[in-house]
Amino acid sequence: MRTEVAIIGAGPAGLLLSHLLAQDGIESVVIETRSADYVASRIRAGVLEHSTVELLESVGLGDRLRREGDEHRGIYLQWPGERHHLDFVDLTGRSVWIYGQTEVQKDLVAARAAAGQEIHYEVTDTALHDLDTERPYVTFTDVDGAAQRLDADVVVGCDGSFGPSRAAVPDGVKDSWERVYPYSWLGILADVAPSTDELIYAWHPDGFAMHSMRSSTVSRLYLQVPNGTDVADWSDDRIWDSLATRLGHGHDGWQLNPGPITEKSVLPMRSFVQTPMRHGRLFLAGDAAHIVPPTGAKGLNLAVADVGILAPALVALLRKKDPTLADSYSDNALRRVWRCTHFSWWMTTMLHTSDDPFDAQLQLSQLRWVTSSWAGATGLAENYAGLPIGF
Repeated sequence: MRTEVAIIGAGPAGLLLSHLLAQDGIESVVIETRSADYVASRIRAGVLEHSTVELLESVGLGDRLRREGDEHRGIYLQWPGERHHLDFVDLTGRSVWIYGQTEVQKDLVAARAAAGQEIHYEVTDTALHDLDTERPYVTFTDVDGAAQRLDADVVVGCDGSFGPSRAAVPDGVKDSWERVYPYSWLGILADVAPSTDELIYAWHPDGFAMHSMRSSTVSRLYLQVPNGTDVADWSDDRIWDSLATRLGHGHDGWQLNPGPITEKSVLPMRSFVQTPMRHGRLFLAGDAAHIVPPTGAKGLNLAVADVGILAPALVALLRKKDPTLADSYSDNALRRVWRCTHFSWWMTTMLHTSDDPFDAQLQLSQLRWVTSSWAGATGLAENYAGLPIGF
């Protein structure tokens, strides 16, 4: 097989990149280890930044988002006895949208299917070759067990933390930074209408809690739990009791409405960045290059920003033979990556409790400042609602 851009990974980053490239006449082939159903059903992010929504709309992917998504002006920050609303629109003129990654994936799959995009699911033995030449290629075994070779001008790794792309950057070239946090999130999906109009981020002595949503009938909620937590140890009743305590059920008449839990999972928390995001004719995007804890709602948005920067760089490289944007891709993307990595760390360390009472007082002081200072609130709003792509 031969194509211009070989894309490894059929999640939102890979499919959005193929969509952006196709608009400029660049051919691509996408290969994916998982099945189409698995990729489509992965429960991940649910908050879209202003810039992400702008990009999706600009390339014809915003119609269903606008119809079925839920625009939010801000978030609530909470600690025992206090709940404060930060209005992002008043502070920065930018809102966010609640629209699950599963919905973004559906839109991308539909758009790429309509365009006749070539996607190979359930491949194995994926390997990258000759990345430091102008004729890189990818080998894999397809779903029928046949060995395949895909020649390309460029290879883009959108295959996450455990795919082969990140590992294909040589040890003597790459650097990495990692922070593993001493807690995890127990996340649930529940078939119950949200008990809040906008997300609640709650500091509590028992641990952080968050009330989010996926739609008008589905709630997404999280509890801070120790690393190594077994989800089997958390009954539905225990989860709802802990959420009610940490989210302030009964305070000022607010009620948390429980409902049937349809999904439970434990998510470890870590930050990771690998540099550079380009090696020869290999470019990394999304989780293949960086991971952030979900507190700042940056994972999916960072992946979108990466491909928003990368697509025009590849068009210039392949159509105009101009390498300028491709050569600066890693530096340009990493500027935003590190800003979002810092913001995610800041939100995480402000809201997640430890056994240190000194830390608790610092966290409460920070929360009081953010919710009472225009400058503090604006800084949070600017980062949460999203900086312009290309920042």
